[in-house]
Amino acid sequence: MRVKVGSLEVALEAEEVKAAPGGLYLKGREVRVYPPFRGEAFFRHGWQSWSLASWVSLSQPPVPLLPPERQPQADDPFLLRASEWWGSGSAPWRGPEGRVLLLGALGVGARVLGRPDLLLGRMEGEEGGWFVAWGSEEEVFPAYARLLPRRLLGKPPRVWCSWYAFYTNISEVRLLQVLEEVASYPFEVFQVDDGWQRALGDWEANERFPHGMAYLAERIRAKGLRPGLWLAPFLVTADSPIVHARPEWLLRDREGRPLPAGFNWGKPLLALDAGKEEVLAWVEGLIRKVCSWGYDYLKLDFLYAASLPGAEGEGRYRVAMERIRQAAGDAYLLFCGAPVLASLGLADGLRVGPDVAPYWDNEDRSTWLGDPTGPGLRNALRTTLHRLWLRENVQVDPDVVFFRTRFNLLSPETMRLQEVLARYTGFKATSDPPSWLLPEEEVRLRGFLTEEGGVERLGPYRFRFGEEVLDYAPLL
Repeated sequence: MRVKVGSLEVALEAEEVKAAPGGLYLKGREVRVYPPFRGEAFFRHGWQSWSLASWVSLSQPPVPLLPPERQPQADDPFLLRASEWWGSGSAPWRGPEGRVLLLGALGVGARVLGRPDLLLGRMEGEEGGWFVAWGSEEEVFPAYARLLPRRLLGKPPRVWCSWYAFYTNISEVRLLQVLEEVASYPFEVFQVDDGWQRALGDWEANERFPHGMAYLAERIRAKGLRPGLWLAPFLVTADSPIVHARPEWLLRDREGRPLPAGFNWGKPLLALDAGKEEVLAWVEGLIRKVCSWGYDYLKLDFLYAASLPGAEGEGRYRVAMERIRQAAGDAYLLFCGAPVLASLGLADGLRVGPDVAPYWDNEDRSTWLGDPTGPGLRNALRTTLHRLWLRENVQVDPDVVFFRTRFNLLSPETMRLQEVLARYTGFKATSDPPSWLLPEEEVRLRGFLTEEGGVERLGPYRFRFGEEVLDYAPLL
C-alpha cells in the first residue's frame, strides 16, 4: 500500500496502519517501508548501553567486531554477525536535505534493517506495534520517544563512584578514607563499585571489608550521603560458587552448552538463566538483602546477561527487571550494560554509552579489532550523544567526569567535552578522590556539582555553555 507519512509518500507492508501523533502506527511481526529515494545514512542503534549508536554510511558494510569472545557483551550477537546494517529496536534513515525517516518498535524484541531503499522491522518476540515518522531529527526522535515507556522521578543524583579511581582495588579502609574527603563536597551518593564481593554470584563482603557491607553503609549514611552499591546479578564465571552449587541455573543453548556471555576480569563470562523462577527468586532475595544492608542506590551492571542471546531474550529480560524493580522498592536503580529500549520505564537512570576512561581512545582495540564499545572517552561521547533523545524517558547517565590531572591522559579540552555533556543531562558523577585534585580542580568540581543548567543545545553536535560553544562533530 502507499501512504503519506507527514509530507512524504511511501510504500509499505504492514498488517494495519493508522494515524499516530507525529507519524503513523503500524502493526505486524514484520513491517517494511519503501522510501521514494535512496537513503544516504542509517542510524545504527546498538542493543545495550555500551553498543555503538551512531549514523553510519549505507555504502559501507559493517566491520566485524573482534575477538568473537567479546561479542556477547558488546552488542546483540545477531547485529555483529550480520553483513548489513541492522539496528536494535529503532532505525532512523537519512534522505535528501538531511531529513529523517524513522521506523521504531513499540515493544521488546525488535531488530531493524537499513538499506538504501528499505527499512525492514522484525519482531523476534510477540507481535507488537511500530511507529514511522518523517521530518527533521529534532521532530522524529521526540515523537518516537513520547510513545515509549517513561520513568522520571526527581532530579538525577550527584554521585561519587569508586571505579575510575581504584577499579577493583578497594577496601573498607581505603573507602572510609575517601569518604572523609568526599563528605565535604555537595555529593548525594557515595557508590561502592566492583571489588567488594567475594566473587561473581557470591555477593557477600570479601576479606577487605572485615566489618561487612551494612557497616560501611551505616558509615556512609552518617556522613549525610546515600550508600550506593554495584552488582552484576545475572553474571557468573565457571568457577563461581553458585555455578557449582546450581549448574542447572546457567543459561544454556539447545544442546545444553552454557551460553557465552563475553570475556572480562581475564575470564570467560557466563549468565544465569533469567527465565527460571528459581533464578528470579534468588535475584529478588539478593536485591532485598543489599537494600536491608542500607544501600538504596544500586548500580546494576552487565544486565544484557539476562537477555542473551539478544533480541530473542528481551521479553525474559523485561520480566526479570520488573521483579527487581518490585524487590528494590524506592531504591534508585541505575541500569548499565542494559538493553536500552527494554529497560525504559523500569530504570531510574540508564548508562547510554561505553565506559569512559582517563584516556581518549584505545586505538589497538577500536581500529584493529573494530570494537567501538570498549572503554575510552571517544567511544563514550559518541554513543551518548546519539542517545540524548532518551532524556524524556529516563535519566541519562553519560558516565563520570574527570577533573583530576593525576593518573589521567586526557587533555583539558576533552575533559571539558564530558563535563558539558554531563551538565546537559544533569546526571553528575565523578570518581576523583578530592585529595588527588589541585586547588583549581577542586574549584571546578564544586562548581560542577552546585551549578544548575546553563547548557543550550544548538544542534546534534553543538552546545553552548555560557560564552563557550563546543562542537563535538570534528572529534567523533
